[in-house]
Amino acid sequence: MKLVVLASGSEGNSTFLSSKETKVLFDIGKNARYIETKLQEINENARDIKAIVISHTHDDHVSALKVFLKKNHPTVYVTEKQYHDLEILKDYDQVVIYEDDFTIDDITVKSIKTSHDVSDSRNFVVKIDQQKVVYLTDTGYLNRKYFSILENCEYYLFESNHDIEMLLNGSYPKWLKQRVLGTQGHLSNKDSSFYLAKLIGNATKKIVLMHLSKHNNTEQLALKTLQDTFLEYDLKFNDVICAKQNEITGVCDDQDNMSRENQRELFERLN
Repeated sequence: MKLVVLASGSEGNSTFLSSKETKVLFDIGKNARYIETKLQEINENARDIKAIVISHTHDDHVSALKVFLKKNHPTVYVTEKQYHDLEILKDYDQVVIYEDDFTIDDITVKSIKTSHDVSDSRNFVVKIDQQKVVYLTDTGYLNRKYFSILENCEYYLFESNHDIEMLLNGSYPKWLKQRVLGTQGHLSNKDSSFYLAKLIGNATKKIVLMHLSKHNNTEQLALKTLQDTFLEYDLKFNDVICAKQNEITGVCDDQDNMSRENQRELFERLN
């Protein structure tokens, strides 16, 4: 498995995932040239992308789709509501409407419903062989009914959008602050840390904090909030990074064969 975040933030989001049989993008924000360039940086070719899975239709997750589809011919996976939101798909001949679980060759994708101010917002648990990747971003909260399928996965790509104090004391207008903080907005550092403290386990290899706000967060605050929250829950975990807006963020590659012993060194319940 190869997993790389190509972009993460309010200006655009896209993540590359490959298995032995196929290569997939989860969301495709920014622009097509950016996506193609970043794929080249990780020795991949845009023409080889088999599928694009859309989480929701806000521009920062689909802005590169139109041009990318003109140059390449992947299958686009969307829900029915997302399909109706995306006019560019009406005349495109490679569309799959998903609802819950689906497969792309040897990749299994479980869709979970999330809460965002759009017609339909989804996030995913992706399984390749025996490894699971949680892709969770752009949601105001996480329903507890999904905890069981999100627990103890190997990789967590997890929204940590804003620091609450920075947001409240920042320059955003009141309505926008309310939107971000609301149940259809974004997870704060504290929200993200709480959920991750409940979810990670001894199989977990890496956490990637996603969609950090340019104006209302910093990497230092996001990482410190997670560390402090983990201490409150008597947890120790040592492999956490922040995804970048304009740089690739490597998560794992084909050579990532971490032993169970090394995984246990990453994760520890202190009591």
